[in-house]
Amino acid sequence: MMKQSEIKELSVAELQEKLGETKKSYSDLKLAHAISPLENPIQLRSIRRTVARIATELTKRDSQ
Repeated sequence: MMKQSEIKELSVAELQEKLGETKKSYSDLKLAHAISPLENPIQLRSIRRTVARIATELTKRDSQ
């Protein structure tokens, strides 16, 4: 999980790369959870929120 302060320090290219990695990680975990329940399903919420944080930062930088 990345904090907002860590996200702000990254460049746009790094943010786009992280967004792709995080989305892939989220889809993999979601698939694994559908097959057999995860030991810690809170991970899904955490990763989904990280995706949202990164996407929000990218949108904010685009509008500036």
